[in-house]
Amino acid sequence: MPTSTRRARERANTHQRIIEAALHVLETEGVAALTIRRIAADVEYSAPVVYQHFANKDALLLELVAHGHRLLLGELRRAVREPDVDRRLTRAAAEYVRFAGEHPHLYQVMNAPVADADERRRVVAPAIEALEELLTDWSVAHDVDLGDRTQACEVVWGTLYGIASLGHLGTDRARHLAEEALRAILLGWRTEPPRASG
Repeated sequence: MPTSTRRARERANTHQRIIEAALHVLETEGVAALTIRRIAADVEYSAPVVYQHFANKDALLLELVAHGHRLLLGELRRAVREPDVDRRLTRAAAEYVRFAGEHPHLYQVMNAPVADADERRRVVAPAIEALEELLTDWSVAHDVDLGDRTQACEVVWGTLYGIASLGHLGTDRARHLAEEALRAILLGWRTEPPRASG
C-alpha cells in the first residue's frame, strides 16, 4: 500500500475517532463538557492533533451538527418507504421527535446558534429537502396546492421542533402529539390550502 494511501486512511480514522469521542461526551455529559482538550484526552492524542482536524470547538460543533442532521435525514428517508402518503408524513413526524428524545444533547446543539448561519443552512439543507419532498408527494396525491412549499415546510418543521423541545413529555407522548399535530395540519390544508406569505 502506498504511503500516501496509508496516511490518508490513518487521518480518516483519527478524524472519525475524534467525532465519535465528541459525540460520546456530548450525549453523556452535554455541550459544556465538550472541549478540545477533553476530546484529545479521550482519543489519547495531544490537543494539536485534534486541531489538525478541527480548527476550533466551533468547527467540531459544526461537524456534530452535520452528523446529527445526517442521522435525522436517515430517519426521514425511512418514512418514505411507507406506502400510504399520509402515513409517510405522520411517521416522519414521529421519527423526528423520537430522534430528538433519544439524542437530546445532540438535538440541542443541532438547533443552537453554535456555528455560522450559512454553514448551518448548508448542513440542514438535505433534511429540509427530504421533508419538502414528502410534502410535495402528499400535495400531489391529494391535489392540494401548498403555494409556498418552503413556508409549508417551515410550518411542519417548526411544529415538530416545538413538540420535540417539550422534553418533559417523554418520547412516546411527544411522538403521539407530533402525529396528531401533523394530521391536524394536513387536514387543515386539505380543507383550506395555505396562503402565500406576505
